[in-house]
Amino acid sequence: MKVQQIYTGCLAHAAYYIECKGEAAIFDPLREVGAYISQANDNNAVIKYVFLTHFHADFVSGHLDLARKTGAEIVYGPTANPSYEVTIAQDGQVFLLGDCKIKAIHTPGHTLESTTYLLIDGQGREHGIITGDTLFIGDVGRPDLAQHIVKDLTQEKLAGMLYDSLRNKIMPLNDDIIVYPNHGAGSACGKMMSNETTDTLGHQKRVNYALDTSLSKEAFIEAILTGLTPPPGYFPKNVLMNVHGYESLDTVLERGHKALNADAFEAVANEKGALVLDTRNAEVFAKGFIPNSINIGLQGQFAQWVGEMIPDINQPILLVCDAGKEEEAMIRLSRVGYDGTIGYLHHGFATWVAAGKEIDHVERITAAEFAHRFRKNGEPVFDVRKHSEFDAQHVEGVVNIPLNQINKFLSAFPKNAPFVLHCAAGYRSMIAASILKQRGWNNFVDVIGGFTEMAKTDLPLTVYQKPTTML
Repeated sequence: MKVQQIYTGCLAHAAYYIECKGEAAIFDPLREVGAYISQANDNNAVIKYVFLTHFHADFVSGHLDLARKTGAEIVYGPTANPSYEVTIAQDGQVFLLGDCKIKAIHTPGHTLESTTYLLIDGQGREHGIITGDTLFIGDVGRPDLAQHIVKDLTQEKLAGMLYDSLRNKIMPLNDDIIVYPNHGAGSACGKMMSNETTDTLGHQKRVNYALDTSLSKEAFIEAILTGLTPPPGYFPKNVLMNVHGYESLDTVLERGHKALNADAFEAVANEKGALVLDTRNAEVFAKGFIPNSINIGLQGQFAQWVGEMIPDINQPILLVCDAGKEEEAMIRLSRVGYDGTIGYLHHGFATWVAAGKEIDHVERITAAEFAHRFRKNGEPVFDVRKHSEFDAQHVEGVVNIPLNQINKFLSAFPKNAPFVLHCAAGYRSMIAASILKQRGWNNFVDVIGGFTEMAKTDLPLTVYQKPTTML
């Protein structure tokens, strides 16, 4: 049995390619499916199954395109009821892959249909479990997502189901089997996942707080619900796309592959009410950009921040990219359901400048300059990092408004007085800067290198104190 984890860092997502005797199965594929098909072709294997561990919230799965292109059978676990043809596995049902077996184990808790798949090799040995969001390395899946789709499925109900699934279905398995989760550190589907992306079940039983056998069900429920932050707003929309279906990625890319000159780009933006999304890095964007455009750099957690900061998943989008990065941007948008790209600026921002069009910029200062201004002027400073980052350490007297909350608290930013923005290193603060610019703020500066550089100065820092927040 060949087991290959295919990890995508920007989404902290793991898909799996399983092969045995010329037959392959793909678990929880991303939207772009060419790599899975190429892998099978290179190995002279046929993709027989596409297994889904649950209806994903943090990305749109590629199962429909993969099944359409290969004829593979789509398999969901018990209680799943999608709007397209699939096989619904029964609890304990075994699927043959070459001379290996894949056993579906219904493990509700993260969602009602969540299913773990036990991999059994050709000699009958239990090799590993593909756990989806039921069990992570160091954590378990959050049980509060389904209630955003079905109100009766409260987080307490699902947490109780998860306790039973772990104790009765997962923990009795052999200690030496490998745990293959759907996500690693950085995913919003859990709260304290490890940087490791696989482990033995036995080790997880010793170190994963959620597998502590001394926890009562009540204590377990309290432990996994404590400290959960609100899920990103796009999560329910991705769930519904995975339940009801969506356009082929090929169609999305065909619609978006329209290279526009500066005049055509401007005309389409005005006629279609399109959002201009600039995917260049923060440093380059700050020096010059199309007025009213939003900056979310491809080099960071692009898809997640798109989902957080663009409320309408159906928003028409025009792209400004480094030349040659247009398709990558479209694919990464589609991973989280943003299929509305209708074109891009041909040859990037240089085309806009060459046409003599109006440009805007963001003023930036170094950490040393900030330290001088902070002491001299005492102007307001806004830290757009997460609460947990701010709590750990921050400059005394600054205000914390996490980036994903900025639209709710725009009134906190002064219109007629100067202020300063920063995050950890500059990626998120430039997103914030572009949003503020779009809304009419111009009297601020951004700190180059963010708190990482500010902490190297002799500014007074506060550690582990209750944050000054707008929430």
